[in-house]
Amino acid sequence: MNQACEQKLKRLQEIAALSQQWQSSIERVRRMREWVIEAEHILDGSWAQQEEEVTNAQVGQRFDAWFQDLQALAQAGTLTKDEQRCLDHFLQVLAHLRPHLIHCYDVARFPRTNNEMEGYIRAIKTRYRRISGRKNWDAYLLRYGRRVAYYEWWAQEAQRQRKLDQKLRQVDRDCWQQMRTEISCGPSEQLKRYRFRHRQSAFLADLEARWVRAAGT
Repeated sequence: MNQACEQKLKRLQEIAALSQQWQSSIERVRRMREWVIEAEHILDGSWAQQEEEVTNAQVGQRFDAWFQDLQALAQAGTLTKDEQRCLDHFLQVLAHLRPHLIHCYDVARFPRTNNEMEGYIRAIKTRYRRISGRKNWDAYLLRYGRRVAYYEWWAQEAQRQRKLDQKLRQVDRDCWQQMRTEISCGPSEQLKRYRFRHRQSAFLADLEARWVRAAGT
């Protein structure tokens, strides 16, 4: 065996040894992933034979029974340290969200997940990036707020665009100005939250400076 083959064999052995070390971690991740999949299975109602059978009461009963099983598992003391930490956090999040998770099943045609909404948002982002050439759409969103989604829907088809033009011609000017003022408050609040999260020092310094000027007057 020449030197090149020996080096390849040695590297392969090292990779195999590392994979053995990671095997236990991978198994733990798979087990924890099953918790999330089980929650999704309960909430999407796929366990029902007919869609009409899915109600808030039925989903809530299944969810609460499954949640109690997870609590028992967390108290059994059989999990590893990482699994215990992750499960405790998972249970805490579920307990916090439980009052809001199970409300949609008695409402006709109400979506079970927000997958379509997330896909729609991604489509808006992609279209803006192609038009503007920018990678980030924060400035666009902060300037126009939720009007971005409304316009995107109307502009998807030529027929919708013509209908929108007709409706805009019928809008009263005073009503439009009032509505514009009300809607403009939304992007302003979004901008404040964005600046506080991403530019906190500058945002707080500006607030302090404005307070000093206001106090001085």
